[in-house]
Amino acid sequence: MPKYFEWTVGCQMNKADSEELANILEARGYERTLSLEAADLIFLNSCSVRQNAENRIIGKLGEMVNVKRKRPDARLILTGCMVGDDTVAALPKRFPFVDLFLKPADVEGFQDFLDEGDALEVAAKPRSMGVSSFVNVIRGCDKFCTYCIVPYRRGAEKSRPVQEIVAEVRELVAQGTTEVNLLGQTVDSYGKDFPGGRPDLADVFEAIHDIDGLKRIRFMTSYPADITPRIIQSIADLPKVCEHVHVPCQAGDDEVLRAMHRTYTSGYYRDLIARIRDTVPEVSISTDVIVGFPGETDDQFRNTYRMLEDLRLDTVHVACYSVRPGTEAARTMADDVMPEVKKARLKEIEALQERVLSEINEGLMGREVEVLVEDDASKVNRTGAPQWRGRTRQNKLMYFPTAGRDLRGEEVKVRVERVTPWALQGALMA
Repeated sequence: MPKYFEWTVGCQMNKADSEELANILEARGYERTLSLEAADLIFLNSCSVRQNAENRIIGKLGEMVNVKRKRPDARLILTGCMVGDDTVAALPKRFPFVDLFLKPADVEGFQDFLDEGDALEVAAKPRSMGVSSFVNVIRGCDKFCTYCIVPYRRGAEKSRPVQEIVAEVRELVAQGTTEVNLLGQTVDSYGKDFPGGRPDLADVFEAIHDIDGLKRIRFMTSYPADITPRIIQSIADLPKVCEHVHVPCQAGDDEVLRAMHRTYTSGYYRDLIARIRDTVPEVSISTDVIVGFPGETDDQFRNTYRMLEDLRLDTVHVACYSVRPGTEAARTMADDVMPEVKKARLKEIEALQERVLSEINEGLMGREVEVLVEDDASKVNRTGAPQWRGRTRQNKLMYFPTAGRDLRGEEVKVRVERVTPWALQGALMA
């Protein structure tokens, strides 16, 4: 039986794409292996959103030189956001040992490569990723933020038909999945490319909501200008849709937002968070922030800091700006914020968030929360007992001692007994 090795960096979209490629391989009789040396086919799924992510994949490609030297018959594929129309000519010169450079989510190109020109039809069913599985509902991005390479590599937004999504979710649930995470670079744009702009994301929620065995629905990533009152209301109205929204602001200063080509203001973002919280009182909200964007002054950074301080969001993913070749910012803006200033601003945001999240989580002490159990954490608590790991509806990590039976995929009540900024610990309620 031929074997394949898969290595993925980057976002949930990349992970979902890798799972789709793995499903195709296994439908053709391949078996997954954790050994590079044993693999007959290797695919690396890359990310170019940050330089450190790209550096990781470049380092992994360096390992492939020796692998290919020992196993010249092993086929090597590079896919993901490093591969685009603007890079396909240069990449073979840089990495001549790679057999195929595959654009993100190019399933047809992948199948053609495997079939070597033969018209081989092999059906590949979606495969459960465990208790929680990713489901792509819309691919691509039309936003063209000046710092971002994704629209150039993933192409225009294209929504999947609702019936396809429903069929995939039914199949995943039949295999044991109890939670699905609906994915899109801008997931709230779902359906805008359909005639009349319908169905929309709320219609997808409704279409899958009553599938027997499905317990939870999550979605990401939201774009502030695209999340509609109807979508917000559906979170409140549909019991299976979790009270968690990931809605990146990127900055809290209007001049920086304009330079980024974000199509909203800081005031709009503040109002949006208020509307979400008014409609979904138990909601948790996470965001992304870039510090050190070209031209960002101390005062502009302070505006971002103050907005985060005022809003007290549950999670802030903060990153230093890095130049992404091919983007508008790379072409037209000087990377003029010194590295040490970027790092200082990043640490300041991280310290703020640690304090805010400590205070938010302290408010959960003694409360009973609903947890979907994902797996055995393979860790021990102070008594030496194994721990289960799961997430609350608000996407907070929870650890609690095992109860002598397999709880994977079950929703259980856990009393919060200890908190940190990053996780909760508790006791299973009888």
